[in-house]
Amino acid sequence: MTGLLKFLYCFSFLLLAACSGGGKNVIVEALPDVPLRYAENITLKDAGDYTVAVVRNPWDTTKVLHTYILVPSDMEMPSDLPEGTVVRTPLESSLVYSSVHSSLISELGADDAITGVCDAQYIYTPRLAERIDSGIIADCGSGMSPNIERIIELHPQAILLSPYENSGGYGKIEQLGIPLIECADYMETTPLGRAEWMKFYGMLYGRYDEAEKLFNETEHSYNSLKSAVDSIAHRPKVMMDKKYGQAWYVPGVNSIVTHYLNDAGGANPFSVNENRSGSIALSPEQVLAGAQDADIWILRYNQADDMTLASLSADDAIYSQFEPWKRGVVYGCNTNYSHYYEEVPFHPHWLLNDLMRVIHPELSLTNPDWPHYFSIIK
Repeated sequence: MTGLLKFLYCFSFLLLAACSGGGKNVIVEALPDVPLRYAENITLKDAGDYTVAVVRNPWDTTKVLHTYILVPSDMEMPSDLPEGTVVRTPLESSLVYSSVHSSLISELGADDAITGVCDAQYIYTPRLAERIDSGIIADCGSGMSPNIERIIELHPQAILLSPYENSGGYGKIEQLGIPLIECADYMETTPLGRAEWMKFYGMLYGRYDEAEKLFNETEHSYNSLKSAVDSIAHRPKVMMDKKYGQAWYVPGVNSIVTHYLNDAGGANPFSVNENRSGSIALSPEQVLAGAQDADIWILRYNQADDMTLASLSADDAIYSQFEPWKRGVVYGCNTNYSHYYEEVPFHPHWLLNDLMRVIHPELSLTNPDWPHYFSIIK
C-alpha cells in the first residue's frame, strides 16, 4: 500500500499540473451562453477556443460545485483559461460510474470511449454488456468502493460520477489527479431539465450534435404529450411507492416525481405540504391520513418475484387500508428486470407516456411502441 500511495502522490501531482486551469482574469459570466432551456444546475459558456461548464451546487445554489474547461484535444492549450478543471475533448477513455450515463454515452455513439465502469451488474445495454464480458471495458468494482489499482492501470482521461450532499468527498479517487466529472443531473427538479444535461455529456464525448438532436426529439415528444392533458379538469390523486424501513418517502411539491404526475394529468396528494424539491419522510400513518382515498397507487420495487396484492398487504397490513388496494388499481414496476432507472432520466417522454396510460387510459393518446414500465398488481 505504501508503494501505491507514493505512486498516487507523484501521479496526481503531474496530472493536476496538466488538468487545472490557469486562473486567468477571464470573466466567465460575460461569455455567450450555449442555449439551455430547462436545466438549472449547469451553465455552458462558449469562449470560442473552449467551452466553460459551470455546475451549480444543488444543495446551496449560491455556490458553484465545479467548473470545467473543455478544450478540444486538437488545439494548443490556450494561455488565458479561467480557473477550473481542464478536460481535453473528445474523451477517448473514461470511467463511468452509473449505468444511466454509460447507457446515454452508448446511445450517442461513443461506446469506444467507455473503457471502465462501476457496478457492471446493473448495466443492461447490450453492446456495453458484451464489451464488459469480453474485457474490453474494465469492471472497476463497486461505485461505493472502487478498485483503485485497476483504475490506475486503466488511466482514464476522466471519471464520471454522481455527487452527494455531505458525502465527505470521493476518497482515494481524488488523489489520482484525474478530472472528476460531477454528474449532478439527478438533482434537477424537472424531467426535461435533467434530460438536457445530455448536451454537456455530448460535448465531453464529441457528440454534441447527436445529443442536441436527441434532446430536441425528446422535448418535442414530451411537450406534445403534456399538452394533451393540460386542459383536463379531472386530476386523479396518485400515491407513490411504499415505506422503506420505518419511513415512507413521498414526493415534495417541487420534486421531479410531482412534475411527472402533474404533466401526466395526475395530482400528488401531498403537494400542499412542504415546498420541497426532494422527498418528504412520513410515517405510514401520516401517508394513510393524507392518501387513503387516492385514486391510483404507483410503486417501484426490486424483488425476484412480481408483487401481488396479497404479498403487498402481507408486507404491512396498513397497505390494505388504502382505497387503490381495495379497488385493485395498484400499478408496479419491478426494477429487478425493468430498465426503468437506466432509461428514464434521458428519455422522460417514455415515462410520461406510460404514466398517462395508467392515469388517463380513456385518452388513448399514448405511444404503444415506447416502453411500458408499470403493470397492474393483482
